[in-house]
Amino acid sequence: MLPGSPLLELLLIAVGVALLYAGAELLVAGARDLALAVGLKASTVGVTVVAFATTAPELFVSLLGAVTVSTDIGLGAIVGSNIANIGLVLGVSALIRPLNVSDTVFRRDVPFMVLAALLLVGLGWDGRIGFLDGVVLLGTLVAFTAAVLRRVRENQSAITDSERDEMPDARARDIAMVVAGIAALVLGSRWLIDGSESLLAAAGFSDIFIGLTVLALGTSLPELAASVVAAVRGEAEFSVGNVVGSNIYNILAVIGIVAVVTPIGVAPGVRGFEFPALLAFTAVIVGIMAYSERITRVDGAVLTVGYGAFVYLLLP
Repeated sequence: MLPGSPLLELLLIAVGVALLYAGAELLVAGARDLALAVGLKASTVGVTVVAFATTAPELFVSLLGAVTVSTDIGLGAIVGSNIANIGLVLGVSALIRPLNVSDTVFRRDVPFMVLAALLLVGLGWDGRIGFLDGVVLLGTLVAFTAAVLRRVRENQSAITDSERDEMPDARARDIAMVVAGIAALVLGSRWLIDGSESLLAAAGFSDIFIGLTVLALGTSLPELAASVVAAVRGEAEFSVGNVVGSNIYNILAVIGIVAVVTPIGVAPGVRGFEFPALLAFTAVIVGIMAYSERITRVDGAVLTVGYGAFVYLLLP
């Protein structure tokens, strides 16, 4: 295959996505076991450790895309990934098995997810997310982290001696899995960006379209894999917490860091369609959770069809 040929770009995309998936699986497994070793509950593990781990692809793709290609890549990857997390990840997971929503996640974490979406839209409405905007997002991330840490301390103080004796021990193998996962994520993100940007740019697609579709879907694969596995195993708190936490970290951590590194331009089309779509998907999932504290198969079908319609409307 010749350098720059479509087959080579497709191979880069496929290998990049595979590395992202493998890296996230290693990172999730290692980080989850380390977290459980210190007594975190399933819902807390989903919102914190696994959510942060599965957000790593978005962070690497957005930072590398912003620095080497275009900030549209990073912004599109985040907005598209958050919409995919709600419409595709929760939708497909609920189709497999209805998902009960933890009261703790709904009361303590979902408000931060809503706040993050509102901040992104509000700060980006003037067409630019700059350094100070990034500081605001990172400051909100600090507040979220402080709230989570307070909850972790409450959980740990409630652990009995007998429960502590049954907790697994932290292993060096888990740390090695985390390191290997991060390495795979870095390399996979690099190849995914190179292959996607070259292939779609050559076909005449815009950077924001590339970010909102191929990169968003590619970087949402870890969330999809983790949530589907959790649904199959009946661990709904883990599945829902993963998506809620990922959507929080995507905006507050990833966009916050990228904006501090380099200003992010927000095109009029993004403010006119993608931002309202993000708010709409967020409002729908919050409404579903508030109404029944459960995401049913019917809800899953609605979310999945809604995501399909979003992707269809993106097509040029």
